[in-house]
Amino acid sequence: MDDLYYMSEALAEARLAAEIDEVPVGAVIVRDGEIIARAHNLRETEKNALCHAETMAVNAACRALGGWRLPRCTLYVTLEPCPMCAGAIVNSRIERVVFGAYDRRAGAFGSVLDLNAYPLNHKPEIVGGVMEEECRTLLQEFFKRKR
Repeated sequence: MDDLYYMSEALAEARLAAEIDEVPVGAVIVRDGEIIARAHNLRETEKNALCHAETMAVNAACRALGGWRLPRCTLYVTLEPCPMCAGAIVNSRIERVVFGAYDRRAGAFGSVLDLNAYPLNHKPEIVGGVMEEECRTLLQEFFKRKR
C-alpha cells in the first residue's frame, strides 16, 4: 500500500464528516502497513474544540497500542494540521505526517508556521500535497453549500 491508498482512506473519513455537517477533514494512522485508527472531525457533534480528526485519531491509536507514544506510525490527514494538532503529533512521537490540502489560514507544518522549525524534542517527517486537489475540492464544496 502507498500514500495514495491511505490518503483515500482519510478522504473516506472526511466524507463521513461532511455527511453529518462537520467540516470534512479525515485522518487515519498507519503502523506497519495496517490502519490502527480512523477519525473525522466531530467538533460540532461533540461541542468540543478538541475533536479535530487528528486528535481523535491520535487518541484512538494510543488506545489501540496501549501507550502515548506512537512509534513507526504515519498520520494521513486531508488538511494540513493546525497548531493544536501539530502539538499532539509531536507529543505522540508520530514519525511521519502526510497531508492533502495546505491550510493557508491555520497550517502548522509550513503554511502559517512550521512547528518543525522550533527546537522541539521530536520532528516528524512531513509530506504535503498528496491528493491535494481532491482534499481541497471536498472542503471548498462543503463551504459553498454552507454559504
